[in-house]
Amino acid sequence: MIVAAAVLGLIIGSFLNVCIYRMPLGESIAIPRSHCVICNHVISWHDNIPLFSFIVLMGRCRFCGGRISLRYPIVEALTAAIFALLVGLLGVNAITIVYMVLSCALIVATFIDIQYQIIPDEITYTGMVLGLVLSLALPRLHSAAGRLDALLSSLSGIALGGFLIYVVAVLGTIFFKKKLMAIGEETAMGGGDIKFLAMIGAFLGWRGVIIVFFLAPFFGSVVGVIEKLRRKADIIPYGPYLSLTAFIVILWGEKIGRFLFPCNF
Repeated sequence: MIVAAAVLGLIIGSFLNVCIYRMPLGESIAIPRSHCVICNHVISWHDNIPLFSFIVLMGRCRFCGGRISLRYPIVEALTAAIFALLVGLLGVNAITIVYMVLSCALIVATFIDIQYQIIPDEITYTGMVLGLVLSLALPRLHSAAGRLDALLSSLSGIALGGFLIYVVAVLGTIFFKKKLMAIGEETAMGGGDIKFLAMIGAFLGWRGVIIVFFLAPFFGSVVGVIEKLRRKADIIPYGPYLSLTAFIVILWGEKIGRFLFPCNF
Protein backbone atom coordinates (compact mmCIF):
# COMPACT_ATOMS: atom_id res chain seq x y z
CA MET A 1 0.00 0.00 0.00
CA ILE A 2 2.90 2.34 0.67
CA VAL A 3 4.31 1.71 -2.81
CA ALA A 4 0.84 2.25 -4.31
CA ALA A 5 0.56 5.53 -2.36
CA ALA A 6 3.93 6.64 -3.72
CA VAL A 7 2.88 5.87 -7.30
CA LEU A 8 -0.36 7.76 -6.77
CA GLY A 9 1.69 10.63 -5.36
CA LEU A 10 3.82 10.73 -8.50
CA ILE A 11 0.72 10.95 -10.68
CA ILE A 12 -0.95 13.59 -8.52
CA GLY A 13 2.32 15.47 -8.28
CA SER A 14 2.40 15.78 -12.06
CA PHE A 15 -1.03 17.45 -11.93
CA LEU A 16 0.10 19.72 -9.09
CA ASN A 17 2.88 20.97 -11.36
CA VAL A 18 0.22 22.05 -13.85
CA CYS A 19 -1.58 23.93 -11.06
CA ILE A 20 1.63 25.58 -9.87
CA TYR A 21 2.49 26.82 -13.35
CA ARG A 22 -0.95 27.85 -14.59
CA MET A 23 -2.82 29.21 -11.58
CA PRO A 24 -0.67 32.34 -11.07
CA LEU A 25 -1.06 33.08 -14.79
CA GLY A 26 -4.84 32.79 -14.65
CA GLU A 27 -4.84 29.84 -17.06
CA SER A 28 -7.13 26.81 -16.99
CA ILE A 29 -5.68 23.78 -15.23
CA ALA A 30 -7.72 21.46 -17.46
CA ILE A 31 -7.03 22.70 -20.99
CA PRO A 32 -4.99 22.76 -23.13
CA ARG A 33 -2.97 19.55 -22.82
CA SER A 34 0.44 19.61 -21.21
CA HIS A 35 2.95 21.37 -23.45
CA CYS A 36 6.50 22.69 -23.37
CA VAL A 37 6.46 26.17 -21.89
CA ILE A 38 9.26 27.21 -24.25
CA CYS A 39 8.22 25.88 -27.68
CA ASN A 40 4.54 25.12 -26.86
CA HIS A 41 4.80 21.66 -28.44
CA VAL A 42 2.24 19.24 -26.98
CA ILE A 43 3.96 16.68 -24.75
CA SER A 44 3.37 13.04 -25.71
CA TRP A 45 2.23 10.60 -23.02
CA HIS A 46 5.58 8.80 -23.00
CA ASP A 47 7.35 12.09 -22.31
CA ASN A 48 4.95 12.91 -19.50
CA ILE A 49 5.54 9.98 -17.16
CA PRO A 50 6.21 11.45 -13.71
CA LEU A 51 9.89 11.53 -12.72
CA PHE A 52 10.81 8.80 -15.23
CA SER A 53 10.46 11.00 -18.33
CA PHE A 54 12.53 13.78 -16.74
CA ILE A 55 15.36 11.32 -16.14
CA VAL A 56 15.14 9.77 -19.64
CA LEU A 57 15.06 13.19 -21.32
CA MET A 58 17.88 14.39 -19.03
CA GLY A 59 15.80 17.39 -18.05
CA ARG A 60 15.32 18.78 -21.57
CA CYS A 61 12.40 19.09 -24.00
CA ARG A 62 12.54 16.44 -26.73
CA PHE A 63 11.57 18.97 -29.42
CA CYS A 64 13.38 22.24 -28.66
CA GLY A 65 16.02 21.06 -26.22
CA GLY A 66 14.92 23.67 -23.68
CA ARG A 67 15.70 22.95 -20.06
CA ILE A 68 12.81 21.58 -17.98
CA SER A 69 12.54 23.21 -14.58
CA LEU A 70 13.87 21.09 -11.72
CA ARG A 71 10.69 21.99 -9.89
CA TYR A 72 8.78 19.33 -11.85
CA PRO A 73 10.59 16.24 -10.52
CA ILE A 74 10.90 17.84 -7.07
CA VAL A 75 7.13 18.32 -6.76
CA GLU A 76 6.44 14.83 -8.07
CA ALA A 77 8.95 13.18 -5.73
CA LEU A 78 7.79 15.29 -2.78
CA THR A 79 4.14 14.39 -3.32
CA ALA A 80 5.05 10.70 -3.64
CA ALA A 81 7.09 10.83 -0.42
CA ILE A 82 4.30 12.59 1.50
CA PHE A 83 1.62 10.16 0.31
CA ALA A 84 3.83 7.19 1.21
CA LEU A 85 4.60 8.68 4.64
CA LEU A 86 0.93 9.35 5.39
CA VAL A 87 -0.10 5.81 4.47
CA GLY A 88 2.87 4.34 6.33
CA LEU A 89 2.10 6.21 9.56
CA LEU A 90 -1.70 6.55 9.45
CA GLY A 91 -2.80 3.60 7.34
CA VAL A 92 -5.38 3.63 4.56
CA ASN A 93 -8.56 5.35 5.73
CA ALA A 94 -10.74 8.39 5.08
CA ILE A 95 -8.67 10.64 7.36
CA THR A 96 -5.50 9.79 5.44
CA ILE A 97 -7.22 10.74 2.19
CA VAL A 98 -8.27 14.08 3.70
CA TYR A 99 -4.69 14.76 4.76
CA MET A 100 -3.53 13.87 1.25
CA VAL A 101 -5.92 16.50 -0.12
CA LEU A 102 -4.66 19.08 2.37
CA SER A 103 -1.04 18.19 1.58
CA CYS A 104 -1.69 18.81 -2.13
CA ALA A 105 -3.02 22.28 -1.32
CA LEU A 106 0.02 22.95 0.88
CA ILE A 107 2.42 21.89 -1.89
CA VAL A 108 0.78 24.03 -4.58
CA ALA A 109 0.57 27.07 -2.30
CA THR A 110 4.18 26.65 -1.20
CA PHE A 111 5.72 26.56 -4.66
CA ILE A 112 3.56 29.39 -5.97
CA ASP A 113 4.44 31.51 -2.95
CA ILE A 114 8.15 30.81 -3.39
CA GLN A 115 8.09 32.02 -6.99
CA TYR A 116 5.48 34.79 -6.94
CA GLN A 117 5.04 35.70 -3.24
CA ILE A 118 1.28 35.14 -3.57
CA ILE A 119 -1.14 32.42 -2.52
CA PRO A 120 -4.10 32.26 -4.95
CA ASP A 121 -7.62 32.65 -3.56
CA GLU A 122 -8.61 29.54 -5.53
CA ILE A 123 -6.54 27.54 -3.05
CA THR A 124 -7.49 29.30 0.18
CA TYR A 125 -11.21 29.85 -0.34
CA THR A 126 -11.77 26.45 -1.92
CA GLY A 127 -9.76 24.89 0.89
CA MET A 128 -11.85 26.58 3.57
CA VAL A 129 -15.09 25.30 2.07
CA LEU A 130 -13.65 21.82 1.54
CA GLY A 131 -12.31 21.76 5.10
CA LEU A 132 -15.73 22.63 6.49
CA VAL A 133 -17.50 20.00 4.39
CA LEU A 134 -15.01 17.25 5.24
CA SER A 135 -15.09 18.18 8.93
CA LEU A 136 -18.87 17.83 8.90
CA ALA A 137 -18.63 14.49 7.09
CA LEU A 138 -15.75 13.13 9.21
CA PRO A 139 -15.93 14.28 12.85
CA ARG A 140 -12.87 12.12 13.58
CA LEU A 141 -10.83 14.68 11.69
CA HIS A 142 -11.14 16.89 14.78
CA SER A 143 -11.46 14.06 17.31
CA ALA A 144 -14.96 15.41 17.88
CA ALA A 145 -17.88 13.60 19.49
CA GLY A 146 -20.31 14.64 16.76
CA ARG A 147 -20.71 16.50 13.51
CA LEU A 148 -21.68 19.78 15.16
CA ASP A 149 -18.58 19.75 17.36
CA ALA A 150 -16.41 19.02 14.33
CA LEU A 151 -18.02 21.84 12.37
CA LEU A 152 -17.48 24.26 15.24
CA SER A 153 -13.85 23.17 15.51
CA SER A 154 -13.36 23.81 11.80
CA LEU A 155 -15.07 27.21 11.99
CA SER A 156 -13.02 28.22 15.03
CA GLY A 157 -9.87 27.12 13.20
CA ILE A 158 -10.74 29.38 10.27
CA ALA A 159 -11.54 32.33 12.53
CA LEU A 160 -8.52 31.95 14.79
CA GLY A 161 -6.11 31.27 11.94
CA GLY A 162 -7.15 34.37 10.05
CA PHE A 163 -7.26 36.50 13.20
CA LEU A 164 -3.78 35.57 14.45
CA ILE A 165 -2.00 36.32 11.19
CA TYR A 166 -4.06 39.49 10.74
CA VAL A 167 -2.92 40.77 14.15
CA VAL A 168 0.70 39.98 13.30
CA ALA A 169 0.32 41.78 9.96
CA VAL A 170 -1.14 44.89 11.61
CA LEU A 171 1.44 45.04 14.40
CA GLY A 172 4.30 44.31 12.01
CA THR A 173 3.14 47.08 9.67
CA ILE A 174 3.04 49.55 12.58
CA PHE A 175 6.40 48.64 14.08
CA PHE A 176 8.28 48.31 10.78
CA LYS A 177 6.55 51.05 8.83
CA LYS A 178 9.74 52.88 7.86
CA LYS A 179 11.50 49.70 6.80
CA LEU A 180 8.49 48.62 4.73
CA MET A 181 8.32 52.00 3.01
CA ALA A 182 12.03 51.79 2.21
CA ILE A 183 11.61 48.48 0.39
CA GLY A 184 8.33 49.44 -1.28
CA GLU A 185 5.99 47.25 0.76
CA GLU A 186 2.71 48.35 2.33
CA THR A 187 2.17 45.61 4.89
CA ALA A 188 4.35 43.25 6.90
CA MET A 189 2.41 40.19 5.74
CA GLY A 190 0.20 39.62 2.73
CA GLY A 191 -3.50 38.85 2.74
CA GLY A 192 -2.73 35.47 1.22
CA ASP A 193 -0.98 34.38 4.42
CA ILE A 194 -4.03 35.38 6.47
CA LYS A 195 -6.36 33.32 4.31
CA PHE A 196 -3.86 30.47 4.10
CA LEU A 197 -3.69 29.90 7.85
CA ALA A 198 -7.48 30.22 7.96
CA MET A 199 -7.67 27.44 5.36
CA ILE A 200 -5.29 25.29 7.37
CA GLY A 201 -7.49 25.89 10.41
CA ALA A 202 -10.50 24.52 8.55
CA PHE A 203 -8.78 21.13 8.51
CA LEU A 204 -6.76 21.21 11.74
CA GLY A 205 -9.07 23.17 14.04
CA TRP A 206 -8.12 25.86 16.55
CA ARG A 207 -5.69 23.60 18.40
CA GLY A 208 -3.76 22.84 15.24
CA VAL A 209 -3.76 26.53 14.29
CA ILE A 210 -2.14 27.48 17.59
CA ILE A 211 0.68 25.01 17.04
CA VAL A 212 1.21 26.13 13.45
CA PHE A 213 1.14 29.79 14.45
CA PHE A 214 3.84 29.42 17.09
CA LEU A 215 6.10 26.94 15.30
CA ALA A 216 6.11 28.47 11.80
CA PRO A 217 8.07 31.60 12.86
CA PHE A 218 10.89 29.36 14.09
CA PHE A 219 11.45 27.87 10.63
CA GLY A 220 10.82 31.21 8.96
CA SER A 221 13.32 33.05 11.13
CA VAL A 222 16.07 30.51 10.49
CA VAL A 223 15.66 30.74 6.73
CA GLY A 224 15.15 34.51 6.94
CA VAL A 225 18.50 35.01 8.64
CA ILE A 226 20.23 32.79 6.08
CA GLU A 227 18.64 34.65 3.16
CA LYS A 228 19.50 38.01 4.72
CA LEU A 229 23.14 37.01 4.99
CA ARG A 230 23.23 35.29 1.60
CA ARG A 231 21.51 37.84 -0.63
CA LYS A 232 20.36 40.71 1.61
CA ALA A 233 16.72 39.63 1.24
CA ASP A 234 14.25 41.67 3.30
CA ILE A 235 11.10 39.82 2.19
CA ILE A 236 10.66 36.06 2.26
CA PRO A 237 7.49 34.07 1.43
CA TYR A 238 5.84 32.84 4.63
CA GLY A 239 3.55 30.23 3.07
CA PRO A 240 6.22 27.50 2.93
CA TYR A 241 6.74 27.66 6.70
CA LEU A 242 3.02 27.55 7.41
CA SER A 243 2.84 24.52 5.09
CA LEU A 244 5.79 22.77 6.72
CA THR A 245 4.41 23.29 10.21
CA ALA A 246 0.91 22.24 9.13
CA PHE A 247 2.34 18.96 7.85
CA ILE A 248 4.16 18.45 11.14
CA VAL A 249 0.83 18.95 12.92
CA ILE A 250 -0.82 16.42 10.60
CA LEU A 251 1.71 13.79 11.67
CA TRP A 252 2.43 14.66 15.29
CA GLY A 253 -0.02 17.39 16.24
CA GLU A 254 -1.70 15.41 18.99
CA LYS A 255 1.59 14.60 20.72
CA ILE A 256 2.82 18.18 20.39
CA GLY A 257 -0.50 19.48 21.71
CA ARG A 258 -0.46 17.23 24.74
CA PHE A 259 3.06 18.36 25.53
CA LEU A 260 2.33 22.08 25.15
CA PHE A 261 -1.22 22.12 26.50
CA PRO A 262 -1.59 19.03 28.73
CA CYS A 263 -4.84 20.27 30.26
CA ASN A 264 -6.63 21.17 27.05
CA PHE A 265 -5.68 18.49 24.53
